[in-house]
Amino acid sequence: MSRRIDYGRLMHRAMRGLIQEVLFDVAERGLPGEHHFFITFDTGHPDVEIADWLSDRYPEEMTVVMQHWFDALDVTDEGFAITLNFGDAPERLYIPYDAIRTFVDPSVEFGLRFETQEEDDDEDDPLDDVAPDDEAEPEGTHRDAEIVSLDKFRK
Repeated sequence: MSRRIDYGRLMHRAMRGLIQEVLFDVAERGLPGEHHFFITFDTGHPDVEIADWLSDRYPEEMTVVMQHWFDALDVTDEGFAITLNFGDAPERLYIPYDAIRTFVDPSVEFGLRFETQEEDDDEDDPLDDVAPDDEAEPEGTHRDAEIVSLDKFRK
């Protein structure tokens, strides 16, 4: 058996950790300066919690904006809960990090995009992705790489 490093999963874990750290700071100290976030997430993810009328209106994905008004931001290791205003109607949402498709802060031209929506199992070690020897690739074989691009969010 040969070991392979799952760089895609490692990168997604690091990117989700960055989002968690940013949101934790905002929960503790508020949004600094002109910072604000556009967060697009998979509304069909099994752990997403949103009002029925929102899931009916956005059956696949939804983008929320954290800027002028939000309340009760609660950040955990798995995701975050927040109350946002939808046309003078405050709604509580819970968004797990692995449901996030994009996280953008246009005030500083920063963005993250998750290329694939894989089920990340916290118990799986991405450094222990094992394949049987007969499936191992010969020396010098190249596989398609997963590229994380931020160009979409640059001006």
